[in-house]
Amino acid sequence: MQENNRGQAESGGKKGMELAGTRCAFWLPKKNRFCANTQLNDSPFCGNHNSRPDGQWTPCPIDPSHSVLQENLEGHMKRCPLLKQVQSLTCQAFYRKGINGGRVEEEDEAVAPIIISRNDSTSCSLNDNPSSAMKREAVNRMPVQEFTKLIRRIESIHGSICSNIQDSHRLPKACDVWITKEIDRKLPFKEKHVIQQASILGNLEEIGVLKDCAKEKSGFNEPFEDNSGVSAVVEFGAGRGYLTQMLADCYGIKRVFLVERKAYKLKADRSLRQKESLTLERLRIDRVPFLATGKHLCGPATDLTLRCCLGKQYKQDETAKVINNLCLRGLAIATCCHHLCQWKHYINRKYMSNLGITKEEFHTITWFTSWAVDADHGTDLSDITECRSQLQLIGAEECGGIGNGVEEIIRNMKAAERAALGLICKEIIDMGRMMWLKEQGLETNLVKYVPPSISPENHLLVARNCNL
Repeated sequence: MQENNRGQAESGGKKGMELAGTRCAFWLPKKNRFCANTQLNDSPFCGNHNSRPDGQWTPCPIDPSHSVLQENLEGHMKRCPLLKQVQSLTCQAFYRKGINGGRVEEEDEAVAPIIISRNDSTSCSLNDNPSSAMKREAVNRMPVQEFTKLIRRIESIHGSICSNIQDSHRLPKACDVWITKEIDRKLPFKEKHVIQQASILGNLEEIGVLKDCAKEKSGFNEPFEDNSGVSAVVEFGAGRGYLTQMLADCYGIKRVFLVERKAYKLKADRSLRQKESLTLERLRIDRVPFLATGKHLCGPATDLTLRCCLGKQYKQDETAKVINNLCLRGLAIATCCHHLCQWKHYINRKYMSNLGITKEEFHTITWFTSWAVDADHGTDLSDITECRSQLQLIGAEECGGIGNGVEEIIRNMKAAERAALGLICKEIIDMGRMMWLKEQGLETNLVKYVPPSISPENHLLVARNCNL
């Protein structure tokens, strides 16, 4: 491939020869031009298109999304593009690494790790940060009887604690300007996202955290008084920030903080900053505290957010504890990506332990949750009776296939059977989060805020501090 590109670079005429002197000589057929990046000193190609040298490559400790040669690692650590951002972050007064990650109890540390062999050459422990591949391999190595017993326990646990998760699809009148597309045409509009955002805010309005302060306003662009009932909003995992955009447009929020660890294009910030009465600040940090919102906080991000808003914070000497929940008025967090959850971050490990679920079984349950989207998203698998019947079918099939092994049993399961088990596991994980919020003194509900046809990730934790 590179030989063809070199040939095109040499025969590209005068303009091509000029480019070859300073720019990468790699031809981009779809763009009908040469790569515009600068050549490396000893190559006609840039770093993206130059042949990758042989050697040991290792993920960058600062930003694991890219790799460097082991021999160049020390020098790269001094000039990594993310280095300045990390240094700036650690200097912030509010920053403390791992503060919301959870504290591992002594009994957890005493548990002997399960070792999974890989090709008889390397091994890894499920006590650290198990990947999806590690979780899958652990499940496949389970004895069939143990696998069947676990599924029956999951069914029993779900039947005893998850029988009252209600549908709560809300489209509040305050959000009509978005629902009816009366917004600025420059703002991106996708109906499924608007419905999800409106329902999140509608559920907050339903429990009294938000007030419809737009009812007496005659125009969309008129300034609001500070009567929404909330003095500030923190959106965790804000992404582009359009949940906050709807909050500002429809409820007159005047002070917002957007918390996100990544940089995004086409953010709502430009539109939000045009509102003279609005104070906006972006915080480039993983997860900070007031109304807390979050749309689709992936995996452990939900647990980190809950701990940030309500958890016990420990001082450096690890002796004094400070409760940081006095100013939280309410929260609405749409959960997702439960397969990424980790035991060490989960907010209610005590709840899982009381149910008889071990750390390893928890990781197995999180892996099962990835199956919840196996079936057609338009298929409503949320009916509890239907889910239980699917699980009974799974159990019967497993009992008849003890000699086949877990991996083959899983391979032969129907999509609807897998989805039913995944959905039930999601509800067990989210129910633990809801119970933890109740223990903190909040009036809390776990609801399905949109139909599965809009989003299969349709669980919403909504809570209110009744003391404010």
